[in-house]
Amino acid sequence: MDPRRLTLKPVRWLGAPAPGGLLLPAAAPSRETMYAPRGVYFDDRTVIVADSGNHRVLIWHGFPERDHAPADVVLGQPDFTSEGPRLLHLPTAVAVYEGRLFVADAWHHRILIWNEVPTSSGAPPDAVIGQASMDGVLPNRGGPVHPLGLYWPYGMAYLAGRFYIADTGNRRVLGWNGIPEGDRPPDVVLGQPDGYTGLENRGKGVSADAFRWPHALAGDETRLYVADAGNHRVLGFSPHPPGDRPADLVLGQSDFNRNFELPHVPQGPCRMRFPYGVALCAFGLAVADTANNRVLLFADVPERGAFYPAQAVLGQADFEASGENRWQGVAPDTLCWPYGLWCHKGRLAVADTGNNRVMFWELVA
Repeated sequence: MDPRRLTLKPVRWLGAPAPGGLLLPAAAPSRETMYAPRGVYFDDRTVIVADSGNHRVLIWHGFPERDHAPADVVLGQPDFTSEGPRLLHLPTAVAVYEGRLFVADAWHHRILIWNEVPTSSGAPPDAVIGQASMDGVLPNRGGPVHPLGLYWPYGMAYLAGRFYIADTGNRRVLGWNGIPEGDRPPDVVLGQPDGYTGLENRGKGVSADAFRWPHALAGDETRLYVADAGNHRVLGFSPHPPGDRPADLVLGQSDFNRNFELPHVPQGPCRMRFPYGVALCAFGLAVADTANNRVLLFADVPERGAFYPAQAVLGQADFEASGENRWQGVAPDTLCWPYGLWCHKGRLAVADTGNNRVMFWELVA
């Protein structure tokens, strides 16, 4: 896409309003409110949000026709007004793959699966990845790092027939050929030399084959992107790696061996601070540059190299600003600690965590 046409505008606001823009949207659980949502998914039929702070998942059937629309279904709580960890403990990512709903139940160290998107509240999950049973909630199943366990699985993606999990606490990305059923070990481990190691940056320092906090995943049939938040960068693999290997692309750093952070000063179009979200869209790559309170848009990302500049920015007036809500107030086009991203047909959904809402942006023709 021509970078000069990379312009998006906010079109829908889910979550409570912000009175006068000077107060944050309400966070107490209800059908309309959210508390620090970290994940979002939508398609032609449904919108699904990981309402992380309320330890639940909210579902809208059909795209909401108005701002602040109430959810139709709640999972993880007995009703729309209950809170606290129950079935879910800080869910962080949601998605529908092959008609099945997947939820990254991060602080229970597992991925929960519903065989279809629930149409009524309280539906129980049908399967689990990362634990031996639905009752398991301990990191790495209560033992040391091993191929079948998970530790803070914050992100996931199903790309080119491979199911990936960002196993954040074990500093690795796991990949299965097809959606895993039962206790099947991963076919690919990225970021560690084997399935029994979980050292930060592989125990050797920042490099092209190591992660600090791999948090979110995105891509297509030929590309895999990993938001390595703790190293303030996004790594790209092209094609999909058949096994552990170095990345081909790095965004946010000048080379593969740096994790330079530049807090509280102008960032420009190349640098990132704690990028927790990534999505590949029809118009390019979107990165949630979380600590800079912005989303960076790359119209055309090369497959190899380093330090490419973004062509557009959401949430800030320019590439030099980084303030929460532009240091002004909560408005439809401001951001405060954006996390999860999802793209579908020219629209980008942003889990605007610090503002207790999800915002949908649309490509301007």
